[in-house]
Parts: sequence; C-alpha cells; structure tokens
Amino acid sequence: MTGRPLIGVSTYLESARWGAWELEATLLPAGYPRLVQSAGGLAAMLPPDAPARAAETVARLDGLVIAGGPDVDPSRYNAARDPRCGPEARARDSWELALIDAALASGTPLLGICRGMQLLNVALGGTLVQHIDGHAQTVGVFGHHTVKPVPGSRYADLIPEETSVPTYHHQSVDRLGKNLTPSAHATDGTIEAIELPGPTWVLGVQWHPEMAEDTRVMSGLIRASA
Repeated sequence: MTGRPLIGVSTYLESARWGAWELEATLLPAGYPRLVQSAGGLAAMLPPDAPARAAETVARLDGLVIAGGPDVDPSRYNAARDPRCGPEARARDSWELALIDAALASGTPLLGICRGMQLLNVALGGTLVQHIDGHAQTVGVFGHHTVKPVPGSRYADLIPEETSVPTYHHQSVDRLGKNLTPSAHATDGTIEAIELPGPTWVLGVQWHPEMAEDTRVMSGLIRASA
C-alpha cells in the first residue's frame, strides 16, 4: 500500500436538526476523523448498512474503528435488560458486529472505542456489566480518570505509563470474550482496555481518545494499517 491508510469509522444513526431541517442522519463527532487525520490516516464514515455487505466494506479499508455510542442490546449476550440500560440501537448493533466479524476474519487492524470495545467483547462471546457508577458522573460531560496499562500488553507498548483519560460510560466488560486479554485497568479495577493477542492488531479502549490530544492509540492502528 502507498499513501495514507484508509480508516473506516462507524457512525451514529440518529434524528438530527441543522438549519431548517430535522431528519434522520448518520452522525460522527468530529473528534473521530480529526484523530484519524492527526495520526496520519484518511477517515471514511461507515453508516449502518446491511450486515451482508460488511465483508465487502472491510475489504476496501486498511483499518477499522468502531465508534462509541448507545448501549449494546443485552440480548446480544443473552442477558435480561437492566432498567438502567439505554434504548436499543439495532441497526448499529447488527452492522457493527458484522464489521467486527469481517475485520477479525480478514486480519484487518481494528480499534474499538467505548461502545466499540464492548461490542468487540460481545462479538467474541463475552458479556457486559449493564451499569457501573463513577465513569459518567455528569450527563453530557466527559470526565477524567487514570488508567494503568498491563505490562507486556499491546496497549502498554503504545502508552507505558499511567495516564488520565477522557471517559463517559456506564457499562463495562464483565466476562471476557474468547482469547481477549485485559490491557489496562482503572483504579477501581474496571477493565479499561482489551486486546486480542496474535499477529492481527486488535485493541479496544473504554475511554474516548478522540476527546484528547494524545494520538498514540490511533497511531498504533495507523501503523498496523500501513
């Protein structure tokens, strides 16, 4: 491959208002493409599509980012719905799980961010805690807390020191999916990053690197994609 790697980023599907219009829209906070661009990649938005088209889509990419967003439907990991679990996002669940499966099957480098990390875990047979306290303290406002890398992990190779990260989530990994290993923890023990050991670059982070200036996580994806 020559030139900058093409990184696909999954999107929201929401009702939105701009100017005189209020319509269903595919949305992506600008921090995501900016982070891809700052780290040396080209960003392409991947709105929800038919899951059967996921493999064809991933085949045209050099790397994949599954973005943050709504809670994963608990039926995806055979759990009863907790009253504190958010509304369903069926189109995103189906599409993004298919994208993850396609990336894993093809060896395409993959980064899951917040919801994306949770979906990666679910895709590999893991489960989620449907509500935790302390990681989204004010509605609509990102908080910060410290994460500590697991020595020897892919994440620790990128960021070897403890760092303060922007965070906004109320769910977390419970039982890890097949072959996944934790690669960072919060001070309360919450798993904050997971990865899939092996030759393919697969990493999930529970926080939001697109809301910070540290590009090292995304740079790791870009290098693997190049």
